[in-house]
Amino acid sequence: MKRAGWMFLSIAAIVAAGIGGYWAGYRGLIAHRPVLPNGAASAVVSAPTGAVIYYQDPDGKPSYSLEPKTTSDGRPYRGVLSSEDIGFEGAPKAAVRDTASKRILYYRNPMGLPDISNAPKKDSMGMDYIAVYENESDGGGTVKLTPGKLQRIGVKSEAVLPRIVAVPVRAPGTIQLDERRITVVSLRAEGFIDTVENVTSGSEVRKGQPLMRLYSPAIAGAAADYLSALRSGNTAALPQGTRQRLLNFAVPDLVAEIERTREVPLTFTWTAPRDGIVLERNVFDGMRVMPGDVLFRLADHSVVWALVDVAEAHLAAVAEGQPVIVRVRSHPDKKFAGKVALVYPHLNPATRTVRVRIELSNSDFLLRPDMYAEAEIDTGTDEPVIAVPDSAVIDSGDRQIVIIDKGGGTFEPRAVRLGRRGSSYIEIREGVSEGEVVVTSANFLIDAESNLKAALKSLSNAGAPQ
Repeated sequence: MKRAGWMFLSIAAIVAAGIGGYWAGYRGLIAHRPVLPNGAASAVVSAPTGAVIYYQDPDGKPSYSLEPKTTSDGRPYRGVLSSEDIGFEGAPKAAVRDTASKRILYYRNPMGLPDISNAPKKDSMGMDYIAVYENESDGGGTVKLTPGKLQRIGVKSEAVLPRIVAVPVRAPGTIQLDERRITVVSLRAEGFIDTVENVTSGSEVRKGQPLMRLYSPAIAGAAADYLSALRSGNTAALPQGTRQRLLNFAVPDLVAEIERTREVPLTFTWTAPRDGIVLERNVFDGMRVMPGDVLFRLADHSVVWALVDVAEAHLAAVAEGQPVIVRVRSHPDKKFAGKVALVYPHLNPATRTVRVRIELSNSDFLLRPDMYAEAEIDTGTDEPVIAVPDSAVIDSGDRQIVIIDKGGGTFEPRAVRLGRRGSSYIEIREGVSEGEVVVTSANFLIDAESNLKAALKSLSNAGAPQ
């Protein structure tokens, strides 16, 4: 009896284990069976295919890489195949989409060629044409991209804001002396040079500094007559007579010296008429000089000109008073500020340029005549205008467009009318409003997709059965 009881217990344990294993297996099968969104447990999602196009964080986080990499704890990123599409917030989209309620409009070429068909077909390489459903054709060139595609092609956007568009006009030229600050020293009568001061070409002189001592019979005679009139007391005749005759010789300070000393000097001193640099010295001790001979030529370098040649195409934007920045080769790290003083009235027919004069302060004498200069004329205004980055505009010559980012992966090409360009921005005079968002990177790819979609749409409308 005891033996029989043990046998019964053993049989009962075996039966219980079998029933439990069957139940656990059944529950596990149900738990791991893939279920599609419509609840059909018998359907199976097809495995992704194609080459690896990028890599995603193994935990499904929105972190991507074009090259294989690992996480901070050493786990490799997961390769995403070309048939997959990944979002920024979560897991891959299902490979099977619900298309039962959508009507197929046409089939397009899988290689992007403008070729459509009303029935399924294959191309010359055996690839199936891609079905285009009614909700995927919205009319016009609007394009909708998934977050995964946006990540792969590198789309960047920027809001449209009012900006000050600086429009510099660059022109080459040279540094020249201010013509109004050049002085020539010469006599109005025949004379003889007694001595020349220690002044040579290139010397800097100050106004009133002695240049030479000389003797002139004509000047000495006029001085003697004036002194005689002074001693006679006939002051009424002085302004019209001998004093004016002496003044006509333009000898510096000679009249004041005679009135002070009541004597006629045998020789008199000629002083510098202004501050400046001696450009020429043409006198020597003991030489004879005639009226009108250039004895010295002086120039004031404290203000100089930059004479630059502006191209004919930019002439309309240049006007007097505009601020200018001038750079020279000998001081590439320095900027010399000035203003446009004159736009010359004549055009050079050989170079098709117009000369522009720019006045520059040169108190430290860094700018020297005949230096090469590069001028940057600011022809813009201080008023902000609607502007977008240079990279946002697609200019094909006969049309200019920008890609508007409407949010949610939707993009719309829009024709615009351009204005001034400068500081890496372009003024938009028509087509875009403040606050809209434009694509600044990968816009050529979106434009190509939009053109293809519009072409396919037109072909579809032309070939669709009525």
